[in-house]
Amino acid sequence: MIGIKACISHANRLLIADGTGFSAPKADPERRVDSLDIFRGLTVALMILVGDAGGEWPQIGHAPWNGSNLADFVMPFFLFIVGMAIPLTFKRISSRDHAVKKMIVRTLKLLFWGIMLQGGFSHAPDKLSYGVDMKKIRWSGILQRIAFAYLVMALMEILKKNRHTKDLPPGWLSIFKLYASQWLMGACILVIYLAVIYGMYVPHWQFTVNDEESADYGKAFTVECGVRGKLDPACNAVGYIDRKILGINHLHQQPAWKRSEACTETITYEAPFQTSAPAWCNAPFEPEGILSSISSVLSTIIGVHFGHVLVHLKDDTARLKHWTVMGLSLLISGLVLHLTHAMPLNKQLYTFSYVCVTSGAAALVFSAIYVLVDMRGWKSMFLPFQRMGMNAMLVYVMAAEGIFAGFINGWYYNDPHNTLIYWIQNNVFIGVWNSQRVGILLYVIFAEIPFWGTVAAIFHRLEIYWKL
Repeated sequence: MIGIKACISHANRLLIADGTGFSAPKADPERRVDSLDIFRGLTVALMILVGDAGGEWPQIGHAPWNGSNLADFVMPFFLFIVGMAIPLTFKRISSRDHAVKKMIVRTLKLLFWGIMLQGGFSHAPDKLSYGVDMKKIRWSGILQRIAFAYLVMALMEILKKNRHTKDLPPGWLSIFKLYASQWLMGACILVIYLAVIYGMYVPHWQFTVNDEESADYGKAFTVECGVRGKLDPACNAVGYIDRKILGINHLHQQPAWKRSEACTETITYEAPFQTSAPAWCNAPFEPEGILSSISSVLSTIIGVHFGHVLVHLKDDTARLKHWTVMGLSLLISGLVLHLTHAMPLNKQLYTFSYVCVTSGAAALVFSAIYVLVDMRGWKSMFLPFQRMGMNAMLVYVMAAEGIFAGFINGWYYNDPHNTLIYWIQNNVFIGVWNSQRVGILLYVIFAEIPFWGTVAAIFHRLEIYWKL
């Protein structure tokens, strides 16, 4: 995604220093943080996998409510990567005015593409139409959340830019002290988030079903709440704030909770509602809403810290020790909060336990990639993912958001479902395995993701990059 990738020109490389101990970094122009590109490319590939195969395999799609499936790691991984790239980007920009301008332009571009792709204007790849009713446009989305987190942390980094040139005294906590203001901001975000979700009163509320494909289209429902501190789908403060500020018609119309046990008999996307399903099963909900986006900044703060470690610590072993200790601590803390029922893992509410588990997982995955790639030099085995990571916005827009598939499906023969993509799926994968579920999964793994790895490699060879 744009604003979280490494540029390939000599002037825009993500550089790390060599040597030992703690000191102000001296960039080695011949060395590049390949592991960050690869981690980004793997995350984009994961987004394609869970987006295109998750419909057939709900176990890897978003968890209906509490808990975390594979798809629930995509967003925090991106936010973590955004954070890691921020120190590496702004330490190269000497002018504060230039840095602020760069930050504002990138933020606006991310917001623009986010609304274009997820606001409802594009109906790709399944529907060959475009356009959105402004009364129902969705203002929030993936890129909008990334834009917000990027704006907050980039501004903090610019204000503390002189810290990059300071020597660190020995000690594991010294890097935390150097950037104490960022951790203080993180603590304030956490306190505000917890105070709101547990302290805000959520009254009864009403809604009308606007989904034209629903059997209950046009019906009005009332959801009984009148409570505080609830983290269930119906009466949480996160949804209440979004309904009041964004407006109920501007929220996501197909939330993952519709596949919960309370709503459907099975967890498949097409399953009908139970006759006893509560009213909120028909309601919209914004998974990238206001309060949850504020909480998501915590994921980016942790990523920024990992970027600071990369900038300040010169020894690979010292970096790895710091990353793994912090990653394990976060992962264990989040699991303890969830398993003791103190705070559930919940992507849609972006709970603190979810921040800890997903950030810890991101830390450990990146550390493993760093060992294999930047320390042992096994880059060639990850080359397709590196190329995808270097052109992440292209792959995200064209593949994950289905723009390219929508274009291909626009050229059909006799029937809109008789296109090249459907033919490959049905004749090469589904027909051979005689299974829709297995065929789609294999199509995504062995056809779609390798295809975009090849496209990204060609664009890299031509030195073409979609950047913000």
